[in-house]
This record gives sequence, C-alpha cells and structure tokens, in this order.
Amino acid sequence: MIPMFKTLFSPFQLGSLTLPNRTVMAPMTRSHSPNGIPGEDMAAYYTRRAEGGVGLIISEGTTINHRASNGYPSVPRIYGEDALAGWQKVVADVHKAGGKIASQIWHVGALREKGLGPEPEEIAVGPVDVYKDGELTVRGLDKDEIKEVINAYAEAAENSKKLGFDAVEIHGAHQYLIDQFFWHESNTRTDEYGGGIENRVRFGTEVVAAVRKAVGPNLPIIFRFSQWKLLDYTAKIAQTPEELTKFLLPLSEAGVDVFHASTRRFWLPEFEGSDLNLAGWAKKITNKPSITVGSIGLDKQFAVEHFTGAEDPTANTTDIDELCKRLDGGEYDLIALGRAILGDYEWVNKVQAGDFDKIKPFTDKALKTLT
Repeated sequence: MIPMFKTLFSPFQLGSLTLPNRTVMAPMTRSHSPNGIPGEDMAAYYTRRAEGGVGLIISEGTTINHRASNGYPSVPRIYGEDALAGWQKVVADVHKAGGKIASQIWHVGALREKGLGPEPEEIAVGPVDVYKDGELTVRGLDKDEIKEVINAYAEAAENSKKLGFDAVEIHGAHQYLIDQFFWHESNTRTDEYGGGIENRVRFGTEVVAAVRKAVGPNLPIIFRFSQWKLLDYTAKIAQTPEELTKFLLPLSEAGVDVFHASTRRFWLPEFEGSDLNLAGWAKKITNKPSITVGSIGLDKQFAVEHFTGAEDPTANTTDIDELCKRLDGGEYDLIALGRAILGDYEWVNKVQAGDFDKIKPFTDKALKTLT
C-alpha cells in the first residue's frame, strides 16, 4: 500500500458497523427502476462496486411512501412488495460480495413535477404554498400532513432495516423537501416550523427522531446536508460557524450518527478564517464522524449541467494527495466518491494497488448506463 493512503485504507467503526476502509459510494440517481422497482441490473450495478472495494455503498435516493414524494421517472421506491423484493436482492448480492450498503430515503418536495407516479395528479408539496401564473403549483404542508410525511420517513427506515441494509441515510440536502424547510428562501412559514434557524431545523430533527425510534439504537443514521441548492449554487443555510452550530447540533442530538456534507469542491474552505471544509466543520461542531464529497479524483468539478446534457460530462482522473492529507489530519473521516466511481467501479481497488494509469475516466456513457 502507498504510505500516504494508510488512513484511507484503514478500517472505520461506525457504531455497530465496521467498514474495511474510508471510501463511500455517494448516492446518485440512476433512473433505471421502472415503476419504482430495482431489478437484476441494479443488483449487478451495486455488486460491482462492492467487488471493486468500496467500504460503504449509499444507494441512490429511494422515495418514501407519500403520494407526492417522487420527482423523477423510474427512480426506486422503498415501500411496496415488489420494490422491497427488488431491494432485498440488491442487499443480498452486495453482502455476498463482501460489501456494506445503506439506503438513502428521500422526498423531493417542491421540486416534483405533476404527472409522475405513484399519483400523477398530485401536485408538489413544500413548506408553503407556491403559485405560478395564478395556479397553485406547490401545496404547503399543514401540521397533520407534516406528521404523515414524518411517519413515511420512519416507515422507509424500518423497511430498510428489515431488508438488511447496514445503515440508513436521510436526504436533507440539495433543495429537496427537508432542505426546503431548512432554507430561509423556501421556508417563509410563521409557525414553529419557520422563522429562525432553530425553527427551520425542526422538521428535519423530527424526521431524524422518528427514524431513530423506528430503527432502534444500533443502526447507523447518516444525514446528508448541503449549503448549495440545485437551483442556486451560492445559497447558504448558515453564513457563519455559529449559525451552522444552531443548525447541526439539534440534528445530532435527535440521533444522527454521521454527517454527510455535500459540496461541489471538497478542497474549498466553508468560512473565512479557517481552512476547514463543510465536513470538517460538521465534525468539529458535533464531534460526530463526517463524510466529505465533491469532485474527488476528477479534474472537472460537479455541475448539474452534466446531468441535463448541457455540458460535456467527461472528466479525467487526478491525484488525491490533498484529500488524503486532510483525512490523515482528521478533518473528516470518510470520503464519498460520485462520478469517479460511476466511471470505474474498480476505482478503490486500483487506487489501493497504485494502478492510477488504469483508472477509467467519467464519460457520458457512465452517466447514462448501469455499467
């Protein structure tokens, strides 16, 4: 093993879960689950990453059992007999290959477009009503439906545990439902779920608490959060470390075991006066493990345009010296690989062996297929 990669390829204990190394497959929507059901090709796709050496796989977003949770065609569900049977096959195959896998549970909120299943006529939901050209396009959740949605998150987590997933990740990032409550631009409620950051984090903490109750004390809960939004890369929930503390501590106290800090460039500092990135701040504030992510191992940063066809997605490999230096220094504990591991499912094994010249680039084919 290359000496500078010693920490990267050392084991890590996450509650009751032991990981063989510090690498994580980031959750990435693949849209290859017709009618919300993951098939044999999905099982093979994840199993290849397990065989390729990834320490922990986090599944693509799986929609919870709420009529307006889905926002994209052919994404998988984490409820319903057929979908759960499909995930059972995925989990079994990953475990057979020696891998560990977490489910990511997800509600898109206001980003849903009308016409998608499971109830095509259902409009999007969010913190508040939204009108476009005089038509209601997003229905603000009342308190009764907030409870209904929270229960759906808990059901999804319980289903995940029953299927044998090794952990569960709550998607609280990227301008989807939970994040819409976090962000002051999308949450203008005047009740206990709106206003200051202490109130805006309430919905998220109630989801975490319900998930913790559903899965018990031992199954690790990962919470993915971001400052940036799909429609605004410059957005911030927290402008200062003090605001980030008010945001993260309630989530930590509610039951989060590890924070997955989604950034587009892992090497950028989050606040002036410190070199720490967002994952570094999450670990410092909560004293919980953190996962960093953002253009790791690639020479081109992440852009949503890659996934809409507006930009050439090709990205070649680059060194991970800075990444490992920060990992060695304890800034964060785990590193999540996105496009790099779409481009080459053997990325982890090749890096550990020092076979950098054999790593395949991320291309349009990797983006569109389940290779």
